[in-house]
Amino acid sequence: MKKIALLLWLIPVFGNSQITIGVKAGYNFVNVTKTAGINADSRSGFMVGGYIAPKPKKLIGFRTELMLSRQGYDYKSNTNTGTVNLDYLLLPQLITFNFSKRFEVHVGGQAAFLMNAAVDSTGGSGSSLFDYFNRFDYGVVGGVQVTPFKGLFIGGRMNVSLQNLNKEEPVGGGTHGFVPKEFIKNNVVQLYAGWRF
Repeated sequence: MKKIALLLWLIPVFGNSQITIGVKAGYNFVNVTKTAGINADSRSGFMVGGYIAPKPKKLIGFRTELMLSRQGYDYKSNTNTGTVNLDYLLLPQLITFNFSKRFEVHVGGQAAFLMNAAVDSTGGSGSSLFDYFNRFDYGVVGGVQVTPFKGLFIGGRMNVSLQNLNKEEPVGGGTHGFVPKEFIKNNVVQLYAGWRF
């Protein structure tokens, strides 16, 4: 009974608060850098998530996001070719510059947690690569967002990683497009659309 009473109390509090909530989904264009040793190619993926932010009263605002993002790369080695899929939980923390009710610029930092790492290759069925990659990534983000009408918004963003994507592979490795001491970084362009409540 106490939980129900608390919930009934919180509904009007959130309804009258100065908080904005939004959901969004979009497309990733992924590129990894410093990949001469694995002949990696860029690829595409998806992202889905949401955000919470105080309603901005002036030029500057803040925004916290939570997103699931499919990233990775296609590779070609001397023995096989394949696709490395990397699934991340992204936590961007952004400063928003609100030049009008319809146009925003976002800049900030981002933490990323690797949830899954797998490879599909010509040499066999899919297999896990979770232990070959760093579980934590971080970087900087920046982008723009426009609101054409009501709650609809569309935007674009660039995520640049500052952390090495992979760990050093054990001796005898070199499979799945993974090269010892080949430190590669994520670069992702995201195009998205969503709805603000």
